[in-house]
Amino acid sequence: MTTDWKAQEARYYMHLVNRQPVVIERGEGVRVWDVEGKEYLDFTAGWAVVNLGHSHPVVTAAIEYQAARLIQTSNQFYTVPQLELAEALIESCGLDKVFFCNSGAEANEGAVKLAKKYGRLHRDGAQEIITMLNSFHGRTLAMAAATGQPAYQERWKPLTPGFVNVPYDDLEAVKQATTTATAAVMVEPVQGEGGVNVPTEGYLKGLREWCDANGLLLIFDEIQTGMGRLGTLFGHQSFDVEPDVMTLAKALGNGVPIGAFLCKDSCDVLEPGDHGSTFGGNALATAAANATVRYMIENDVPGHAKRVGAYMRSALEAFMAAHQPAVADVRGMGLLLALQFDDTIAAKVVAASNEEGLLLNPVRPDAIRFMPPLIVSEAEVDEAMAKLDRGLARALASGDA
Repeated sequence: MTTDWKAQEARYYMHLVNRQPVVIERGEGVRVWDVEGKEYLDFTAGWAVVNLGHSHPVVTAAIEYQAARLIQTSNQFYTVPQLELAEALIESCGLDKVFFCNSGAEANEGAVKLAKKYGRLHRDGAQEIITMLNSFHGRTLAMAAATGQPAYQERWKPLTPGFVNVPYDDLEAVKQATTTATAAVMVEPVQGEGGVNVPTEGYLKGLREWCDANGLLLIFDEIQTGMGRLGTLFGHQSFDVEPDVMTLAKALGNGVPIGAFLCKDSCDVLEPGDHGSTFGGNALATAAANATVRYMIENDVPGHAKRVGAYMRSALEAFMAAHQPAVADVRGMGLLLALQFDDTIAAKVVAASNEEGLLLNPVRPDAIRFMPPLIVSEAEVDEAMAKLDRGLARALASGDA
């Protein structure tokens, strides 16, 4: 008997997300298959998570090996995969120490705790964090306050205090918001969920200079832009700017849940008892992440993402030229790209593209986001563009598009 999985979801699962009508059963590389055997090009990559593609053999082998040996101990003890991963990360960036957790929201929470303690010790008790409008930092109560989007904040008021939201890509707004209560500035190098917003030249360097001049910590939320997505291992390397604190998650474990926050020695102020995690950095998650990070570095996956990202951007710009005025803009970096429409048709385009065998994300009512696995080929980009072309045509042909 065939199970009606959609009815089962409606019966048992909290209705917290409006799902696309696709029940995915397996994946390999850039492709996934549903329970009926239909094949799709996956240009969502689990929300920019499976950067090495689905079921990557190196990551799968690491998971199988580690699962047969040791999955979990508490952080009361040393484990080899955790320390191997710590070495791989620290030796590939300009930061000095790392702590592992389970998700992006947890990573950002840890970074904020670090900043608050730093402010207490080095900024005369300063506790406020400046964050950006249209940002996204997670769905915990504190991160809802950090996330500068009313849609994520309104229903949870009164919000957790200690966050000031200012416009993104506006250095003067950060300067105006800085007071003696400010401990840090937290920013995504490129805003992902906010619509794939790329800052103007000099913005991130300007933030670095302002933080240096005022004794503030600069925190880069690299949960989506890290791990090769922008064409460098960490997104800030594309802008030649180093943070004091960086957060990672999403693609770090290529699908195995893991997060991390990293910092320079100069702000490594957390002590035993200040922070912790039962599952954070366990042997299974860190083994998967260690395999992911080392494969990515050894095979220059970020460089491939940069090259194919440039190819895809050119393809999207040609697509825009062929479909004006319906398509109004293309933006992004590396393999984090967006297509802007002149109307709120993103959901219809995504639904129609799904039917054509292409999975996409309606990041805004008038924009779709492309975040394929970083191993995607130019031929697969061409295939995706053909499916998108048919999907857009179907969406525009529908009566209420």
